[in-house]
Amino acid sequence: MLSRAVTVEPTARVRGQLRLPGDKSISHRYALLAAIATGPTVIRGYSTGGDCGSTIRCLRDLGVTISAGAPGSEGIDLRIEGLGPLGLTVPTGVLDAGNSGSTLRMLLGILAAHPFRTAIDGDSSLRRRPMKRVIEPLERMGASITSTDGCPPLAITGRSELEAIDFEPDIPSAQVKSAVLLAGLHASGVTRVSERIGTRDHSERALSAFGASLHFNGTTVSIEGGQTLTGQVLDVPGDISSAAFWMVAAAGLPGSDVTVDHVGINPTRTALLGVLRRMGAHIEVEVLDEWGREPVGRIRVRHGGFTSTVITPDEVPGVIDELPVLAALATHGGELSVSGAGELRVKESDRISALAAGLRGLGAEIDERTDGFEVRSRGPLVGGQADARGDHRLAMAFAIAALAATGPSVISDAGAADVSYPGFFAVLDSLRA
Repeated sequence: MLSRAVTVEPTARVRGQLRLPGDKSISHRYALLAAIATGPTVIRGYSTGGDCGSTIRCLRDLGVTISAGAPGSEGIDLRIEGLGPLGLTVPTGVLDAGNSGSTLRMLLGILAAHPFRTAIDGDSSLRRRPMKRVIEPLERMGASITSTDGCPPLAITGRSELEAIDFEPDIPSAQVKSAVLLAGLHASGVTRVSERIGTRDHSERALSAFGASLHFNGTTVSIEGGQTLTGQVLDVPGDISSAAFWMVAAAGLPGSDVTVDHVGINPTRTALLGVLRRMGAHIEVEVLDEWGREPVGRIRVRHGGFTSTVITPDEVPGVIDELPVLAALATHGGELSVSGAGELRVKESDRISALAAGLRGLGAEIDERTDGFEVRSRGPLVGGQADARGDHRLAMAFAIAALAATGPSVISDAGAADVSYPGFFAVLDSLRA
């Protein structure tokens, strides 16, 4: 599927109102917590992306019973029979996390408390992704983890009596924070994670929704071990990281107007909106509800012009997933300078190098930096070819950039979009106006 190439034709504008599949980050966390909760959990609108499918596959291999409805445009409905604390069972083979770093890192936090050996592997992309930053705190808590030079494949042998720790990550990472908190749920004492820059807090909200008690002091979160989670009925908001592509398309094409309904507007995920406003977009946000401690709303985006924008290192953690599509917006007009984003080099691809190569292939002017990039618009793209290199966010970002070109563009490895957003290209065609 990843080898599929897609030709993207230019369009004058995009218009429409849509609702997205469930948020990928929230879906992972709900499924993982449901597996170790007491009693059943129903999750409505679970993400249809391949990464979230990897989490389900791994949990089933660990003995969790999961029934799923038919996938739809707004996600999948799941019923997960919780096994309670330390209830996972020894898998018969190697767990396959596929392309999903989220699955692997957060699952390690749960397996750290299970006193058996579990081997975990993934695809060639995941095997290149560093895991030392999550291995180190979990080993401090008592788990034993072997790896291949700090990367998958790896094996974890858990311990039923983990020790609480105070942990300060060197690099902000919501996944590492989540893994430590999940291990802390089964540790003796209070586990604390203190971040220099606060990262997304979906795990904290999800733990609270399942009945856990946490304590917050600035960017430090604490959890006391020994708490039991209770199964819930939960709805997953639409994925704002997926909505980012449509918001950028609307911001970049004159006459565009796109509204996204029932999308998650968690404050730790909406830094994107501030950046889009700085880049010239007109944005309206309406809060509609709260689902499982997660705020849900409606976002309307219209084109408003272009301005030059700088994203600083302190801002990067809040928009790390959206940087490729923000670069695509800068090819439509204005300029964008990003620094402090070296983390992009160890994502599904080297996103800085691959982003620069792909946008140049479409006619963009972009300078690659060690920890970021600078995009300058000198007129419309001409179209051409861009290789997504198996990276879902690059496949979609290149497609958004291609909309404003003067000619067609071919995106290779475009099937990678299915990792997070199956049906992306069909939705793109539906918004052409």
